Amino acid sequence: MKKGIIFDMDGTLWDSSLQVCKAWDLAIEKCGYSRAPITIEEMQGVMGKTMDQIAEILFPFVQGKEQEKLLAACCKVENDYLREHGGVLYPDIRKTMEALKSAGYPLYIVSNCQAGYIEAFLDYYQMWDLVEDIECYGNNGKPKADNIALLSERNHLEDAVYVGDIQGDYDSSMKAGVKFIHASYGFGTINTTVPKIMTFSDLIEVVPTVLDK
Repeated sequence: MKKGIIFDMDGTLWDSSLQVCKAWDLAIEKCGYSRAPITIEEMQGVMGKTMDQIAEILFPFVQGKEQEKLLAACCKVENDYLREHGGVLYPDIRKTMEALKSAGYPLYIVSNCQAGYIEAFLDYYQMWDLVEDIECYGNNGKPKADNIALLSERNHLEDAVYVGDIQGDYDSSMKAGVKFIHASYGFGTINTTVPKIMTFSDLIEVVPTVLDK
């Protein structure tokens, strides 16, 4: 039976909120708009939402096509910025992913991010060798639940667990019909009792209790 682990990005693998704030402030200024600098709290508050939802919240001063253009500019600057500067990687990510892969679990990433964001992460940290497939909102406009299901089907997963940090991650995994582990060190809480990890390396012990029952 093929059993896979699917990871969320923000609040699970890394915290890029400071770097994204800097990139978006640069893009907003470059596009000729005036807005107070985006705070880390604002950015963390929207992480996990789809890109169109984020634009509605952070750019209420523009609408329609103008808002879409500004969002596209921010995403491009952000991807380039992260590819060059990275974010704050949580401890023991590579070591833990290597151990999980060696234990026979293929690894994947699904996020509500723009196209190119996951690639920037994998480029900067040179982790392409660990991840078999990725999917995101920016590639197809589909919400996270649909993309978890899509990736699971595409990779012929007979059992899978999604590792995420916010309620939306849990809801999406339930909708997609996969199991869930809460990255409790991330940005959010879950309103029901679920398997959880206090640090990323805890996955080595927790994953078998979820997938190998």
